[in-house]
Amino acid sequence: MFDGRFRHQVEKFVRPVGEQLRRTRISPDHLTLFGVVMACGAAVAIGFGVLRLGLLLVVLAALPDLLDGALAKAANQTSQRGAFFDSTVDRVTDAILLGGVAWFLAYQRGAYASVLVFAVMAVSSLISYQRAKAESLGLTATGGLMERAERIILLCVGLLFDALLFWAMAVMLVLVTITAIQRFFNVWNQAAVAPAVADKVALRQSRRASRRARRDDRRLRASRRRRVQ
Repeated sequence: MFDGRFRHQVEKFVRPVGEQLRRTRISPDHLTLFGVVMACGAAVAIGFGVLRLGLLLVVLAALPDLLDGALAKAANQTSQRGAFFDSTVDRVTDAILLGGVAWFLAYQRGAYASVLVFAVMAVSSLISYQRAKAESLGLTATGGLMERAERIILLCVGLLFDALLFWAMAVMLVLVTITAIQRFFNVWNQAAVAPAVADKVALRQSRRASRRARRDDRRLRASRRRRVQ
């Protein structure tokens, strides 16, 4: 939901930061790996019940995910390999963070509470799979009440108070389930109207690649003009 509505505003905000990071010669992959390290620290802190420290580390883990794309565009390092690496690491980071939450809730409320967290993890993975599978068929599966940004925000809210974390996970499970259902019917309706045969899939993917290449080319020319000025 946030990703669709505020993407352009966020990109305008982080673009100058990406330009500054480019001068440090840090690569987007370095930022992505830094996020994983922060996520590991956050999971340990949450697991041991130091939720305020965990909250800080969750924020630090989320920042690289916000900035690595801006850095890749500023440094003209956008690639399919980078996009695949970033998407994979996002799933790993989510699993690490939720693992820390499950550890804490199992100690605080018993094993049944940790099952709630693993249910959130499973449905969240389903949401990501729906998007990947839809795109492989030339369709789209974005949007919904609880995308990754919303999940991180709700987790941060839950980390503010010990007793709130369990209920934040319960709300998250309801919302990610609704999101998975929304995406299912979104893709189902698209497939019913325009069956994804092989030639149409190839055509859609080619058009997306062309639009992406044109956008990257415009950004590169604009960046060169700013350097000349």
